[in-house]
Amino acid sequence: MRAMRPRSPTSTTARVRKHRESLRAAGLRPIQIWVPDVRSKQFATQARRQSRAIARSMQEQDDLAFIESIADWTAA
Repeated sequence: MRAMRPRSPTSTTARVRKHRESLRAAGLRPIQIWVPDVRSKQFATQARRQSRAIARSMQEQDDLAFIESIADWTAA
């Protein structure tokens, strides 16, 4: 069996740089997207608060109908 030697950080950096350069050459650009951490307690608390607010809303049925209408939306 062939022993695996650890890769140097430089080789990893070079491979990532080469990959990103090829993506840029293909006309792509990197972006960074920050999304809510759905595992956090704060997210659960906020989601619960918003759900209760909708449930108490006079427009609950209209709000839910709107959400339902866009939930199945597909791009043409």
